[in-house]
Amino acid sequence: MANHKSALKRIRSNETKRLRNRYQHKTTRNAIKKLRDADKKEAEAMLPSVISMIDKLAKNNIIHDNKAANLKSNLTKHVAAL
Repeated sequence: MANHKSALKRIRSNETKRLRNRYQHKTTRNAIKKLRDADKKEAEAMLPSVISMIDKLAKNNIIHDNKAANLKSNLTKHVAAL
């Protein structure tokens, strides 16, 4: 158990951040799956919002910048090929 007030606060804030990151990451993964299953018109409409979600994850270091770039590239190619 932590002995300092700041350590206790760090434990609380880390748990809050962990849950928020987990929720955002899972929501983005579900959006990506939904985009891959959608038809062309739906996919084109969803693409900007999904790319925005991926950018936010990368900005907050929830996923790596290169992973974000790879995801966006592959999704864009997928939508273009539909």
